[in-house]
Amino acid sequence: MKRIFEIDEVDSLKELIGNKVVLVGGCFDILHLGHIDFLEKAKEQGEVLVVLIEEDEKIRKDKGEGRPVNNQDNRALLLSKLQMVDYVVKLKEMKSDEDYDEVVKKIKPAIIAITEGDERVEKKKKQAKEIRAEVIEVSKLIPQQSSSQIIEIISKKE
Repeated sequence: MKRIFEIDEVDSLKELIGNKVVLVGGCFDILHLGHIDFLEKAKEQGEVLVVLIEEDEKIRKDKGEGRPVNNQDNRALLLSKLQMVDYVVKLKEMKSDEDYDEVVKKIKPAIIAITEGDERVEKKKKQAKEIRAEVIEVSKLIPQQSSSQIIEIISKKE
């Protein structure tokens, strides 16, 4: 069964998923305990968990040179192997908030799951309102459990 979709295949993905879809998004560069906790708690909110993963160029722009550590294909494959993840969608060329809005409208989740302190919470609430979904904070940040912090720790040990 296909679990990884390109952005232009979102319409065919919609045909596969049920009613209580939970949507999450992010980089998921180096999988760690924080990601696992977040994804497990997100999945508990519904029937189907769909994960949007950012393209490599956007991560490089946001996080700096040397990022992502794992390219988008590898990140998609790793996420698709996790028991709680039903589908992964690889984002491409998301130039504006409107581009993200269109993807969310096509998937039409019941819930958009976020982590405590999500910088895009207001934008996600706006997306949710347009499709009558709910934004739910499902997990708190776990100290020293971010890809950036793990890279920093490893760099200091070298």
